[in-house]
Amino acid sequence: MSIRKVSGSLTLALVLVASPALAAPADVETMIKEASKAIVTPVEHPAVVTRHAGVFNGQKIKYRATVGPTLVGADTPGATAKIISFAYTREGVDPATRPVLFLFNGGPIVPSMFLHIGGLGPKRVAFPDDVKADPSTFKLIDNTASPLDAADLVFVDPASTGFSRVVPGTDPKAFYSVKADARQVAGFIRQWIKDNGRAGAPIYVLGESYGTNRAAEVAGQLADGPDPLPLAGVYLYGQAVNVLEYAQRPANNTSYVASLPTIAAIGWYHGKAERKGRSFEQYLADARAFAKTDYLAALYRGGELTDAEQRAIAEKLQEYSGIPADWYLTNGLKISKERYRIELFKDEKLLLGRADARYLAPLTDKGLAPDPSDVLGEAIGKFFAAYIKDDLKVDWADPYVPAAPITSFNDWGWGDSTGPFADYPYQKGLARMMAFNPKFRLFIGNGYYDTQTTMGGAEMLANQYAWDRSRVRLKYYDGGHMGYSVDATARGLANDLRQWIAGS
Repeated sequence: MSIRKVSGSLTLALVLVASPALAAPADVETMIKEASKAIVTPVEHPAVVTRHAGVFNGQKIKYRATVGPTLVGADTPGATAKIISFAYTREGVDPATRPVLFLFNGGPIVPSMFLHIGGLGPKRVAFPDDVKADPSTFKLIDNTASPLDAADLVFVDPASTGFSRVVPGTDPKAFYSVKADARQVAGFIRQWIKDNGRAGAPIYVLGESYGTNRAAEVAGQLADGPDPLPLAGVYLYGQAVNVLEYAQRPANNTSYVASLPTIAAIGWYHGKAERKGRSFEQYLADARAFAKTDYLAALYRGGELTDAEQRAIAEKLQEYSGIPADWYLTNGLKISKERYRIELFKDEKLLLGRADARYLAPLTDKGLAPDPSDVLGEAIGKFFAAYIKDDLKVDWADPYVPAAPITSFNDWGWGDSTGPFADYPYQKGLARMMAFNPKFRLFIGNGYYDTQTTMGGAEMLANQYAWDRSRVRLKYYDGGHMGYSVDATARGLANDLRQWIAGS
């Protein structure tokens, strides 16, 4: 397991990552030093309010964009911050009953610009479906699919990211833990609702990547205490809530079962798998069924398998992954997602993208290269800088910080033990909200080609906890960790949110 800064985000190389941010990998040390300076230099900013109009889901809508501060933790010395959020609120409607969707990315910790202009805000970066396209062809467009017709959107940047800062007397590290990080976001939600007169509105939360862990903990904290706040729903995209179960330690057999559907989807996409005339949906269903039955049983049995049984399993793995059966026989019928990134195009000396395995890059002699899908986050960073200046009229001199200066697992408090794979019961936060609010609903979404947070992991989360399955929805999308980079997925995700918020 390793940790590295990739384009401004923390990539926990085996499983848990955030969407990339502004800087190129070569600028990592400089970026960390600059972030360290920026986050301890709070600047007072009045809210910047602009008015706009757009067409969303076929409706012409007037809306207000507010970039402004919310004070969090004012009654907690040593744990106070000013969170600068980006709020889009529809005009001409009753705000008291208008749904509000709070959105954030992961890390830990990065700002929300990826969900913001990558997929769900009023404007988004349009990426060609051709993953080989020249980045110069990327452009910022009106996002007519944005669910702004269905809910007001509030993009949250945690303290030490974006323009959000701790106040004097608070150490930025005071928020660098599971509980404290979630506490500031839960506090932000409570305070924003109070400040904006939305106490009776349906409240939804959407987290991506580590943001899904945060969302689960936020849900639990909002359900607790003397003044609980009932969330209407939580959407987890690229979820890592049950990261412990699908972390690819060599002896964690369940992780190989959970990873196989994603590996199979990648094999299909690149033409390496054996399609046998099946549709993608049928092929993937077959791969999932094999993973949960014959493959799971074979890994459990291990050394008691006969040679013939091992050969049969290895040939099925070849069918779904494109990796030769003999390779599997030599490697205990297992391939990690990181190894698969290297092996699939090894003869062509190409490496699969980690965040989105549709992307390829030259493979070095050491088997390493920058993540080919970093191009997505780099473009979002570039366009976001122009967007907030030109469209939102934010001309603040202090920097928009693309990632807090967290450089290792030890910089973050994971609970009772260390590392992201500590047995932290994130799912219990969701369970507490379900118990508190009988109408609460959970939506879990995942990209087909995301090697970090996989489809199998999402299916495990949906099925293996003692909550009402009728209130849980699971869906997979074309694309990777930032699946909204695919036009059809951006539209599909927004439409799913729209219908989900409407209660259908």
